[in-house]
Amino acid sequence: MLLTIVVLDSVGAGELPDAASFGDAGAHTLNHTLKAAPVRLPNLAALGLAQVPTIETGDATVPAGPAAGAFGRLREVSPGKDTSTGHWEFMGIQLEHAFQVFPDGFPPAVMDRFDAATGRGHLCNKPYSGTDVIRDFGPEHLKTGAPIVYTSADSVFQIAAHEDVVPLETLYAWCRAAREILQGEFAVARVIARPFRGEFPFERANEHRKDFSLVPPATVLDAVKATGQAVVGIGKIPDIYANQGFTEEIHTDDNADGIAKTLARMRQAAQEGTSGLIFTNLVDFDSKFGHRRDPEGYSTCLAAFDAALPELIAAVPESGALIVISDHGNDPTWKGSDHTREHGLLLVHKGGAAGVDLGDRATFADVGATVAEALGAAWDGPGESFWTQLT
Repeated sequence: MLLTIVVLDSVGAGELPDAASFGDAGAHTLNHTLKAAPVRLPNLAALGLAQVPTIETGDATVPAGPAAGAFGRLREVSPGKDTSTGHWEFMGIQLEHAFQVFPDGFPPAVMDRFDAATGRGHLCNKPYSGTDVIRDFGPEHLKTGAPIVYTSADSVFQIAAHEDVVPLETLYAWCRAAREILQGEFAVARVIARPFRGEFPFERANEHRKDFSLVPPATVLDAVKATGQAVVGIGKIPDIYANQGFTEEIHTDDNADGIAKTLARMRQAAQEGTSGLIFTNLVDFDSKFGHRRDPEGYSTCLAAFDAALPELIAAVPESGALIVISDHGNDPTWKGSDHTREHGLLLVHKGGAAGVDLGDRATFADVGATVAEALGAAWDGPGESFWTQLT
């Protein structure tokens, strides 16, 4: 049995019931993106997107029609709208308390230790857009060599540095030092290396980004690995789980590279008869277009995935499945530059599972419970499997 999960990072399917408490009442990444910059998504529509509640259909965007696969939405119960919270819940970790955030920047107790670790001081130390922060602080960074430290509404400590000023391995070492500092009362979900390059106003080197996460409790990934089956993480997936629970990790440069490497690994697994899980994150929706509030770019990114979907479906083994999900929203028409609190998308291709309405799932953890049941892994954590509805 081979399962493939593809996370369309930030492709939200409409506000969650508690969206108002996050300042996100009315957010809808898919609908608002397609309204602002219409593109046709015929393959996603045919798989089941046209049947997902709240998704607006129309010939110019999501053509109405019957579903060739299973469809639904995922409700996040953990208190957050960030990458780590969503992905951890996918694999069975429901947070009782939100990850720590620092809306006023990090305190001296953190920054003094960080400065001692780097020997260079720091710049910024406040919430900032990633594109804006390198524009506003990049010139001073070039002069001083001091790393640019910034955060956001998410639980992140981000370190930006020019690749000609700070070698990548040095930047990664600084991130590891920050990860050691940011524990206990100062714990953040992720420390993120944000290298950039070129001349002012600079370009983010997203292919060299690296996340250093808190180590999660045991997840469904660990349970599947314990069965002796493959657990392949593609893109930033291994980083999100602190590299725990994987038998193989594959780096990607962008969505196109992620799709190509997912296809290659699916075909290899089919040829070799490999059983297990391939787990991919396609981050461009979020990092390149959602945070930058670029609906045109976001739509182009959706259309590119839609065009690749038939090839992904064709690579699914007869007894396997392709599960397409999203971890939060990032409505590119919304105020600010942060994520939006939305339902996760849920679309599934499985032979014989046409037109199956999976409904509004009670938790993201239903994904992990489904993986565990399908692959015969022992799991007694949260989540209700929808595998029998597919079979």
